[in-house]
Amino acid sequence: MKVEYTKQALADLRKISADSREFGESVTVALESRIRTVVAHLAEHPKAAAPIAERPGMRVVPLIRYPYKIFYRALEDRVRILHIRHTARGPRTKTR
Repeated sequence: MKVEYTKQALADLRKISADSREFGESVTVALESRIRTVVAHLAEHPKAAAPIAERPGMRVVPLIRYPYKIFYRALEDRVRILHIRHTARGPRTKTR
């Protein structure tokens, strides 16, 4: 299944990449690889992650080993990555 990223998700990826450089290139490479692996899994199994009860149609998957969660929607013909959020941040109040 095709994967698309919102502008917010692309901005999140840029920030995650920049922030992870503080911990060294090996951490940056490993984190980016993990994100790619999880997104590829979502493309193959779009309904594998837990749905969010408060936001119908939205799902969330933790990265495991890294403090991030990927929020997305499984649409008919694609997976839309909405946001990649650090788990230490509080929940967003704006509904997507």
